[in-house]
Amino acid sequence: MSRFEGRRYDSLRELSLEWDFQPGADASLLIRMGGTHVLCAVSVEEKVPPFLKDTGKGWITAEYGMLPGATNSRYRRETSGRSGRTYEIQRLIGRSLRMMVDLSTIGERTFRVDCDVLNADGGTRTASITGGALALRRVFENLVAAGNLDTMPEILPVAAISVGIVGAKPCLDLDYNEDSNAEVDANFVMSGDGRWIEIQSTAEGKPFSSESFHSMTTLAEKGIQEIFELWNQDPLPE
Repeated sequence: MSRFEGRRYDSLRELSLEWDFQPGADASLLIRMGGTHVLCAVSVEEKVPPFLKDTGKGWITAEYGMLPGATNSRYRRETSGRSGRTYEIQRLIGRSLRMMVDLSTIGERTFRVDCDVLNADGGTRTASITGGALALRRVFENLVAAGNLDTMPEILPVAAISVGIVGAKPCLDLDYNEDSNAEVDANFVMSGDGRWIEIQSTAEGKPFSSESFHSMTTLAEKGIQEIFELWNQDPLPE
């Protein structure tokens, strides 16, 4: 099956990272997955939410937003409060990123991961998770290099990808057009040791079979394993 620009059904879109895109953040990168571009920036706060005070544990949380010009028609700014969709996405990102590390090893700090969508062409939440995880690892490295964290915490890599059934065929890493026409749309989040963190899957129009779900899971695992290669390519900060 050939897709837009000849991409195969089991192929990722072109994927790239631009580090230090926002120099004022403690760590940042711009992740590009095809036409989807997400700025992931981490800010470190030397305090934790009240429920973690004096526990010796840190906290990782996320915020997600989309710029007005990110979509074909203007996306309205959420000035009067986050929409239910936005809350759901940023909670997914936060849950996923907290799987990366034992919170008792990062000190009583809050790591706030801001994921801002500059261009949206499908898969914005999965790109946010993938980019946010890499930016978090960089900020831990920076803290160790600066002597603000004694040792590098043990990191469990995290990445995510979308898969769907489009035209009765399972397809990896959906763009917006494919996502809009998919019979089934799913998002998969996986850890670097091959375990699943979260799976969100929804049928459109009619239910789907166990066989279809298995084929999507197989594609997701293939795609995420390719994404994990980024963890080997990223150099340590000088």
